[in-house]
Amino acid sequence: MRQACNETVRKEMQEIIMGKTYKIAVFPGDGIGKEIVPQALRVLNAVASKHNINIKSEDALIGGSAIDEFGIPLPEDSLNLALNSDAVLLGAVGGPKWEGLDYSVRPERALLGLREKLRLYGNLRPVKLFSALADASSLKREVIDGIDIMVIRELTGGIYFGKPRWIEKTDGQEKGINTEVYTTSEIERIARLAFEVARGRRKNVCSVDKANVLESSELWRRIVSNVHKEYKDVELTHMYVDNCSMQLIRYPKQFDVILTTNMFGDILSDEAAMLTGSIGMLPSASIGGDVAMYEPIHGSAPDIAGQDKANPIATILSVGMMFKYSFKIAGACSVIDTAVTRVLEKGYRTPDIWSAGQKLTGTREMTDLILNEIE
Repeated sequence: MRQACNETVRKEMQEIIMGKTYKIAVFPGDGIGKEIVPQALRVLNAVASKHNINIKSEDALIGGSAIDEFGIPLPEDSLNLALNSDAVLLGAVGGPKWEGLDYSVRPERALLGLREKLRLYGNLRPVKLFSALADASSLKREVIDGIDIMVIRELTGGIYFGKPRWIEKTDGQEKGINTEVYTTSEIERIARLAFEVARGRRKNVCSVDKANVLESSELWRRIVSNVHKEYKDVELTHMYVDNCSMQLIRYPKQFDVILTTNMFGDILSDEAAMLTGSIGMLPSASIGGDVAMYEPIHGSAPDIAGQDKANPIATILSVGMMFKYSFKIAGACSVIDTAVTRVLEKGYRTPDIWSAGQKLTGTREMTDLILNEIE
């Protein structure tokens, strides 16, 4: 397998412009982001060095760290760095320290700002079980063994961006208002992305909505069905979000590509993550514009920050997705996936996926082990 991966990388490298240097904007963020991102960069640089891929990375502050330093979650210099890079690697943002701030200046606004300015309308979250981790899941092995799902979440529309949005006082009480908004063009582009991804997989898309009670979902279902006419080779089914959340637990292997809205995707992808045993295992790619962003799907986990307990694998696998989607070097992604698989098969685990009889490791040691498997 190693020889095959290396040969794939060599062939892909022949197609890369000689002397090309890929510039990466690095945003460690908050909490464990400051630990896992440097470890992922070690893997990125190791793979790049072994296969003569030129990489240049530059760090900047976003999220709570930027608030502490500059008073805002997304400084202009950080945004400009992202806009002028080939890809963005992000750790995690947020934490209890900043929860009392106004929503407009909370750490999470940095993520929303990057998605909007970079035009990252599609979030790809692969949910694939490493066989060695089947026993780490709370579900029976026969239910989860072999799951391979791609959750595609619309990222720049829906209730997270819709207006009006505010909290107001009226008639002696407070009222919170958020607005779910989707347009034809927003739905069309994310639907096309889902169908294109499905063509490279098992050619099955399940579109998830709540069309029985939400007008925005009624439009979503109709537009997705219209776009499907361009992809007759791909099977399309529709499912209500409450049913989907149940089916992910009952029979997850029925799913290939799940296409859904911003909020539903946010929730369902976290649920799907736990099928694999830990949210610390899953990477993601946010794409759409010229610059894509890669990040683990977990949060900043301030309760374990600075203790060498964080699982770096999701961030390392996100680097693999960067090689595949931004640099078009899928073989390098396979090299990383193979290295992670080998380490897990040898029984090494970080605390979130550890159980009796396995070898407990920390953040840095897990990365060292993965580096030892990279060729």
